[in-house]
Amino acid sequence: MAPLKSLEARYPLLDSNFQSFCASNGIFTVEDFLLHDLSVLTAFAEQQPNSDRLKEGITQLLSIIDRQHQPWLNGLQLLEDARQNKHVLSTGFEEIDKLLGGGVREGQLTELVGPSSSGKTQKVMSNILCYSTFDIFSMFDVLQQLENSLKSQGPKGDCKVQMLIVDSISSLITHVLGGSGPQGHALMTAAGFLLKKLAHEHNIAVLVTNHMVAGEGGTLKPALGESWKSIPHVRLLLSRDPGNKISNISILKHPSLASGEVARFVIDD
Repeated sequence: MAPLKSLEARYPLLDSNFQSFCASNGIFTVEDFLLHDLSVLTAFAEQQPNSDRLKEGITQLLSIIDRQHQPWLNGLQLLEDARQNKHVLSTGFEEIDKLLGGGVREGQLTELVGPSSSGKTQKVMSNILCYSTFDIFSMFDVLQQLENSLKSQGPKGDCKVQMLIVDSISSLITHVLGGSGPQGHALMTAAGFLLKKLAHEHNIAVLVTNHMVAGEGGTLKPALGESWKSIPHVRLLLSRDPGNKISNISILKHPSLASGEVARFVIDD
């Protein structure tokens, strides 16, 4: 990513004072800026004598970043893209496919949530080529290598990769959230949007697994908290009946299907 200093000549608001302000918050490049909690940065700017100019600089830098991305699509363009490019992949379980209207959809980030021993890993590990990552930064490296490989293969439709699985996303992200404040949440958000970007631009079905943690009163809830739950397009809850192989999967969130619908199926150990 470009150093902030390299933007000064074209954008006067990003002058040495703005760069010094950013540096005091550990921001030296555009990438540093993206990984920072902007609400915290803006609040800090408001405490400075030149707060108005600093906030204008933050706004301008956001505009510069926005112009580097593809333009927003309208609803008709999204619908046409879904019809032509975003196919449905069967899960291999008839009951789940019926619940999801055919299976897992390309171009979407689907999250599979469940407690330990509910069958999340058995469900997703069959016939999958695996790469080991042990923290969120090594995951970013693997995803960057994948993106470079996909881009080198040509336009949409030429890619042989149909599904990307992260098992489990929560194990990579949870420890960067604890005690790291805004930076941890920024990394979590960046991971989510990178996965969604890969899904959309390369017509891949992205599936991530997420474990459960104890909430108020000991009730189990998905890990990663409120900030994460808005990121996946689809959230599915997997549970298992005690003492047998019958599992249940229910829809927590789906862009086109009703929440609360449930399917039952058998997972072999």
